[in-house]
Amino acid sequence: MKPKVLAIIPARGGSKSVPRKNIKELAGKPLIAWTIEEAKKSKYIDRVIVSSEDEEILQIARKFGEEVPFVRPANLAEDTTAGIEPVLHALDHFTDYDYVVMLQPTSPLRLVEDIDGCIEQLLQEKAEFSVSVCEVEQSPYWMYTVDNTAKMQPLLKQQSLITRRQDLPKVYTLNGAIYLANTSLLKQTRNFLTEETKAYVMPVERSYDIDTEEDFKICEYLYMKI
Repeated sequence: MKPKVLAIIPARGGSKSVPRKNIKELAGKPLIAWTIEEAKKSKYIDRVIVSSEDEEILQIARKFGEEVPFVRPANLAEDTTAGIEPVLHALDHFTDYDYVVMLQPTSPLRLVEDIDGCIEQLLQEKAEFSVSVCEVEQSPYWMYTVDNTAKMQPLLKQQSLITRRQDLPKVYTLNGAIYLANTSLLKQTRNFLTEETKAYVMPVERSYDIDTEEDFKICEYLYMKI
């Protein structure tokens, strides 16, 4: 039996780095629209909703055919609000879904093949949690801390043993594009990152997480190349 999957796109109105970031235009469309359109293409997602406290964001979501079942409480849209809170709030309204996937609008280059690939991997491996990651170019095995006297210390103890780039182990970072979990377990852990969380590896070129004006320019350039 096919599991029921709920997708949540959290998009608050405030943003310190780029004002009104979630609805700022990227290559001719509001930023949030890129995530809405890819989520709606998924063959696994049964329902896609936008969670926001901001009326303009909600109006744009409706314009792009998205479901807006509620207005998020303002106290869940502050700078200090943990990212998991809007998801748990939404799950209070929707209790009959087996899995929930959080898709942040700040990952506009993420494609439906990434979303469905992450869901497929989780189901095939019978996992309960999965997050998207990408390989990093700058390895922490060659990084240092610097104290107030300019003295350097290796960040990782093992790095002194690695002298050639080709010997460096591959390392990955969260790219912020996809967070997937069993809904009942997520309510218990209140975190997508657990000891059992599986990594879903995405290409670096689709892993940009927009936070600055420069990121918008980079993503517009990369979009033209996709």
